[in-house]
Amino acid sequence: MEAVAAELSRVIATVVPHDALRCGTNNPSSGPGITTLAFWHGYTPDLGRDLLRPDRVAEYMGELAHLALKQVPVTVARQARPGMRDRLLNEHGAGEELCLALRSAQGVWGVLCLMRAAGARPFDDADARRLAGVGPALVAAFRGYVTASPATSLPPEPPPGMLVVGADSRIKTMTPQARPWLAAMRTHLAVPEWLADCSFSCLAAAAREHPRHLRLCVPSVGCGWWTTIEAQRLGDDGDVAIMIQRATGTSLMPSFCDWYGVTARERQIMQHLYSGSAPKQIARALDLSVYTVGDHLKALFRKTGTSGRDELIASLNT
Repeated sequence: MEAVAAELSRVIATVVPHDALRCGTNNPSSGPGITTLAFWHGYTPDLGRDLLRPDRVAEYMGELAHLALKQVPVTVARQARPGMRDRLLNEHGAGEELCLALRSAQGVWGVLCLMRAAGARPFDDADARRLAGVGPALVAAFRGYVTASPATSLPPEPPPGMLVVGADSRIKTMTPQARPWLAAMRTHLAVPEWLADCSFSCLAAAAREHPRHLRLCVPSVGCGWWTTIEAQRLGDDGDVAIMIQRATGTSLMPSFCDWYGVTARERQIMQHLYSGSAPKQIARALDLSVYTVGDHLKALFRKTGTSGRDELIASLNT
């Protein structure tokens, strides 16, 4: 994804000039928070690690939720809330960050931040307006990136794996089955080593903030398969267990529907289809005509690139 991030930076630089870019995406069903795909370009590893420090996770999640509620979801870090991030930018010789919450009618898709070096022209209101203007196109581009390949069945995946992140944010132990998953993620994501290492420490920090377990669904571009990553605290000593396994069926459906642009009605029909109902049964259950159900099914097959019912169900199961 380093190449994707570089190209994204090049394109956005024609709208808002900048020296570095970082972007984290997720799907609206997951809610604002830890992202499932990350794109970084131009940040030094040391600054990147500091920005992703586990003790900043709660602050970051709060900032994103607040930013997403603004009428124009753009802010300059220094102007909005001087504090820890300013100190980090200063320490690393950086200037300002201009941040945009990526959102659509479906909800929040993540956040994009542009950075200018110290001494460069500060971001202004015109920069903010121009960046806000490309938000919808960015959401569409990320959805296109995730769904570029048809939602057909994928090769067999490794068995479920588990790792434990300690209170010091380091991986304490892992099962042998977790290693192929980590290798697949590094291969498909093609992110810097420091970013891969930070991902699990941030996820563990977020899990410590949640009263229940935290679940993410990573698209197949992330590690070759749609993948569920669940994190849960282990007692009170700060350890967090992280389970990695293939996402299928009902665990996959919310994210799958978000990324493929499946409407609420189409999702209802897909749920009935997944349960084994025939079109006539679906029509009766939803008080629709068989012809309307047929139209929704055609839309589902078109959006997901599947050839019919069997292939659509297979994409959720295999």
